[in-house]
Amino acid sequence: MAYTLITANRNYSSWSLRPWVLMTALGIAFEDRIEPFASATNYAAFRSFSPTGQVPALIDRANGEERTIWDSLGIILYLADRHPGVWPADEAARAFAQCAAAEMHSGFSTLRNDCTMNVGVRVEPHVQSPALGRDIARLRELWEQGLDRFGGPFLAGSSFTAVDAFYAPVAFRVRTYGLDVGPQAQAWVDHMLAHPAMLRWEQAALAESWREDSHEAEMGAAGRIIADYRAV
Repeated sequence: MAYTLITANRNYSSWSLRPWVLMTALGIAFEDRIEPFASATNYAAFRSFSPTGQVPALIDRANGEERTIWDSLGIILYLADRHPGVWPADEAARAFAQCAAAEMHSGFSTLRNDCTMNVGVRVEPHVQSPALGRDIARLRELWEQGLDRFGGPFLAGSSFTAVDAFYAPVAFRVRTYGLDVGPQAQAWVDHMLAHPAMLRWEQAALAESWREDSHEAEMGAAGRIIADYRAV
């Protein structure tokens, strides 16, 4: 197998989910290697396989050469050069998908900070800040735009593509924190959460035995935990 995809904890690692769910959904074969968050700072340990000291990282051993591809966006772009279906075939849908993925990659900082990803729990959040409200309103606007223009059920049309992978962690966040994104966008969330690749990730998250204190503290600071479905 030419590819090894290195990711971290299924409960916490939103960046890891992006290439993992895309490769799984598109049937791109890879060796699945997990390097869990052992502490709040994993830079030194992760530097052994990634130049940034972060996950995800993709190792490509094709043609007798070992090549490391880092950053979730970098990995998606690399795969798009080698595999069909990463981006939509339609030019307008592809332009939308690429812009929306780039916006997720560089934006929505309040959503990331206030609603940290934890697949296995449900949280009653504290009072929503204006900045978080703006992020949620923009999500709704963006998702509705894609669904209206390209007919759904995915964000850029009838097929799962990279733009859905980039927003896959947000689908888990919407469920975890009960975020109101409106009925049309919620239908996309529900469709994503029922996707076989997302269900595989969720099942692995619920079975994880390890916990990392700083990630758990971030979740606790976001609101009151009302349910925990993790097995251990």
